[in-house]
Amino acid sequence: MPRSRELWLLSRPQCHLCDEMLEELAPIAQRHGFSVVKRDVDADPAWRERYGRAIPVVLHGNVELCRHRCDAAKVHAYLSRFPLE
Repeated sequence: MPRSRELWLLSRPQCHLCDEMLEELAPIAQRHGFSVVKRDVDADPAWRERYGRAIPVVLHGNVELCRHRCDAAKVHAYLSRFPLE
C-alpha cells in the first residue's frame, strides 16, 4: 500500500475536466492531510499509453482512485484508511 500522502492528478494543459477534478479533489485531499500534484500524462510514455484519452486520472501510487470525474465518496473512503499521524 502506498505510504506517500501525495495524490497525482494526471492531466494535460488546458483540460477543463482536469481543472474541475482538481477543484473538487483538493479540499478532500487536504481534509485527509494529502496534497494533489498535477502531472502531465504526456511526460511519461507509459502514462500516455495507459491513460492518454482517459484523463483526468487520480492516482495514489499505482492505485487508480478516479477517472474522468471525481468520485468524492470513493476518494474519502480510500483516504480515510490513512489516518493523520
